[in-house]
Amino acid sequence: MTRILVVDDEPQILRALRINLKARGYDVVTASDGATALRAAAQHRPDVIVLDLGLPDIDGIEVLAGLRGWCTASVIVLSARTDAADKVAALDTGADDYVTKPFGMEEFMARIRAAVRRATASPGLPNPVVVAAAFTVDLEAKRVTRDGVDVHLTPNEWGMLEMLVRNGGKLVGQRELLTELWGPTYVTQTHYLRVYLTQLRHKLEPDPAHPRHLITEPGRGYRFEP
Repeated sequence: MTRILVVDDEPQILRALRINLKARGYDVVTASDGATALRAAAQHRPDVIVLDLGLPDIDGIEVLAGLRGWCTASVIVLSARTDAADKVAALDTGADDYVTKPFGMEEFMARIRAAVRRATASPGLPNPVVVAAAFTVDLEAKRVTRDGVDVHLTPNEWGMLEMLVRNGGKLVGQRELLTELWGPTYVTQTHYLRVYLTQLRHKLEPDPAHPRHLITEPGRGYRFEP
């Protein structure tokens, strides 16, 4: 059963999400502050984390940074902060999605389903290990190594890299990437792709400013070159 950790200091939101998620068959754990959230994530190992930024003890961005040091769960930020800088900060820190309050429950549940799909999707490939000059991608094990050392990727970083690697040498369009990773309602959110590609380049490219493997086709999409 898919386990979801919901972190929010508003009791009515915790209750509403717990009821709606359980009604759809999810196992739900809740926390109302950052310290409790970090302990719950370590104890229960959720598949998806819903994280408010305005927590009473620790700012949600700090909680997210703490999680990303070891946790591979998809993180959906749920926040009343609507400023673009807050969204970019959350995505840069490792969030996989950003939902602003107030929100529609059905759309939110669609985003939960998309997060679960990203975490569990693993289509087959005849040769699951792809070797590039700077790094190696094991598609079956969902593992990336650089100079023999494992590289930690967030679920959405992995999802983007996987799509590009599986289409090696081919252009993967912005709309295709956004639809696959976040759903059809995200086809205009091209800044998501820029954020994640920048993060991937810093983790994988020897010279991120002059990428050799993760190539941008301006206005069109992206391409992986071994």
